[in-house]
Amino acid sequence: MTTNTTKNQKAATDGGGDVRLAGIGKTYGSFTAVHPLDLTVPEGSFFALLGASGCGKTTTLRMIAGLEEPSSGTVHLGDQDVTALPPYKRPVNTVFQSYALFPHLDIYENVAFGLRRRGIKSVKKQVGEMLDLVQLGEQARKKPHQLSGGQQQRVAVARALINHPKVLLLDEPLGALDLKLRRQMQLELKRIQTEVGITFVHVTHDQEEAMTMADQVAVMNAGRVEQLGAPADLYENPRTTFVANFLGTSNLIEAEVDTRGGEDVVVKAAGDKLVLPGARCSAPAKAGGKVLVGVRPEKISLTHADDAGSIPEGRNRITGTISNTSFIGVSTQYVVDCAACPEFEVYAQNIDRDPRLAPGAEVVLHWNPAHTFGLDAAQDIDAGVAEGEAA
Repeated sequence: MTTNTTKNQKAATDGGGDVRLAGIGKTYGSFTAVHPLDLTVPEGSFFALLGASGCGKTTTLRMIAGLEEPSSGTVHLGDQDVTALPPYKRPVNTVFQSYALFPHLDIYENVAFGLRRRGIKSVKKQVGEMLDLVQLGEQARKKPHQLSGGQQQRVAVARALINHPKVLLLDEPLGALDLKLRRQMQLELKRIQTEVGITFVHVTHDQEEAMTMADQVAVMNAGRVEQLGAPADLYENPRTTFVANFLGTSNLIEAEVDTRGGEDVVVKAAGDKLVLPGARCSAPAKAGGKVLVGVRPEKISLTHADDAGSIPEGRNRITGTISNTSFIGVSTQYVVDCAACPEFEVYAQNIDRDPRLAPGAEVVLHWNPAHTFGLDAAQDIDAGVAEGEAA
């Protein structure tokens, strides 16, 4: 007769489906690491938990893995509640930043380790396929110390995937790599995930990493999910100042609602009138109400004041004085001092650089109103700035 525990273990191992966290939370004494949250990771997706150090993302990952016991809530893999199952009985494998490869074993045996531990004697075909997947077939008989950091990372992924987990958890797996290699590995991990079709849940503090690889991103802050969505949607339509500042750079302008007509909201900021789509304004849009108007630096054009007459009608405009410029190759970053925003940032591609656009020049900043978003002014305008710079 099969016990319920055995049935649950078998179903958890056999069942696919989404990863569902229901009211999951974690406290350590009086400190709350993760406030109770509900989160669904779609089956077969590449999902990122993104946030600064101490935001609760790694704790959340460890609760999925069974390495941390939740203080509240449940973890479901497919239809099965695995909250009470120990890590080794969950259909989940984890890849850590340290890789944790066995230094005395060659790459072949590192990858084969999980199969041999389960008593599988014929491992050649599976190990060969997995080494081919991570493009390390020719390195099979080398020891870990003979490989680069990126190659070691791929060995760690192969060793985890050979066990055919339903979910692969990645805890800052690229953190130890240099920038160029990290970018290469972002594409490699996405390729591997697409090929195997397994659910990947990836923890990172690196915004670019999450945006490059993930189908969906949960931005975490102080133990809560600030916003969840596709990378492009989070970037284009932030719902909080934290997300606006943490994901890239945003110019946030303190403004007052003037009128709302049709689908647009008109606001006043230091004497200038700006327009934004009502659908992109998450703040109350009543006349006289306060709102933070946001626009990304790369959406803005910079025109010397002498040429202001050439700017097309219907664009949002602000005048100011260039206070600083930084040439960074593909673009030049300008900081403009204007009444509405003392450090307005503009990123301009280096196509036809105007030599007049130098510190001290009077300029007009202008952009398409459709690229403007609005946030609730009750929030901290600088939320997420320090975290974004540190990440």
